Amino acid sequence: MLEFLLALLTTATVAALLAPLLRRQIVRRDRLASDTAVYRDQLAEVERERGRGALSVAEADAARTEIERRLLAAADRDKAEPEADASWHRFLVPAMCLLIPLFALGLYLRIGQPGLPAAPFVARSVPAATPDQSRDVAQAVAALRARLAEKPDDVEALSALGEALTHQADGVVTAEAQGLLRRALEKNPDDARAMFYLGLADAQGGDSRAALKRWGELEQRSPPNAPWLATLREEMQRVARAAGLPAPAAPTPPPGPTQDQMQAMQNLSPADRQQAIRGMVEGLEARLRASSGKPEDRDGWLRLANARRVLGENDKAVEAYAKADALGTLEPRLLADWAEVHVRQLQPGTAPSAAAVAVLERLEKAEPRNALALFYLGAADFARGDKPSAVRRWKTLLALLPADAPIRAMLEGKIKEAE
Repeated sequence: MLEFLLALLTTATVAALLAPLLRRQIVRRDRLASDTAVYRDQLAEVERERGRGALSVAEADAARTEIERRLLAAADRDKAEPEADASWHRFLVPAMCLLIPLFALGLYLRIGQPGLPAAPFVARSVPAATPDQSRDVAQAVAALRARLAEKPDDVEALSALGEALTHQADGVVTAEAQGLLRRALEKNPDDARAMFYLGLADAQGGDSRAALKRWGELEQRSPPNAPWLATLREEMQRVARAAGLPAPAAPTPPPGPTQDQMQAMQNLSPADRQQAIRGMVEGLEARLRASSGKPEDRDGWLRLANARRVLGENDKAVEAYAKADALGTLEPRLLADWAEVHVRQLQPGTAPSAAAVAVLERLEKAEPRNALALFYLGAADFARGDKPSAVRRWKTLLALLPADAPIRAMLEGKIKEAE
């Protein structure tokens, strides 16, 4: 009875504290809608400038193309489905705060023993409450085998099963696990899990140099914030010590401006600051070109590509992204940046180049609903006479755009022309 009264008191206190929340209105902010409104105003401004004669027809076309490109990029960033009416959110947090304590009390009264006196920890003889990990791994192995029976080429299932079999064998990468991991690596050369466990198999087989080489490649291909990097570097150090080999050196970031240089730049005039920035960018490029193309230069080329993109030097940014990609395959976010600097160089009404199409196709493969890829690959299809492919891509893009997007009319016109 006492526990029930305490639960009621707690519930009443929580309800009193949450009363203001029940009265609070939730306002959903739609970023894409605001961006669309801004770009619509910009298009109207271009038309006004052209009407006054301040812009030529070619300049107005170029301005409209750039605004439409920005709208496509904004639509691509806002891929989330429109949220449902958020009014029910008012009651979600209060309901959870009220129901969870009640559920916890009911569960405690059901399986607990509140009448027993407390006992010192050292006097108790309670068995360990750890889960049966071997049973969990066995269930995972069975589920993954069933998944592969339906889809034998599922890369994720191949590498996951190889990992599960290794755990089942107490950390030994068995022959079956190695076969699965090699199949996964053949289908996806960047599969980090397969690379790690195959390197572990090399180390367990006595070939520490091969393990360190494979792990070094994985380290260079991994993004700087990859969650497995800490474990990977610990294993590399452990294997190197056990084999009496030199410990791998941690990769050093590309040189950048010092704190003193940054402080000095803040005191420069805008023109001098711009000149100093260009000087640092040119210096970075000179150092990278003087290097022998080592894998650790990849981050430097990416920094250079981003700097060139910010400075508006799109042709040089394209080259820097290509250099970085040659040292390690770019992830979708960077592919999108690479594709964007490609299309920034296009004249209004022209189709993307073969090099741009190659990057856009990789981007579309990684993100099939990417607006930039759908639009410009459709333009490339139309230019080479493959109108059905152009219509398919443009209709996919049209379905992704908001109903009031200014670019819809132009896109519908292109689809009608292609059909």
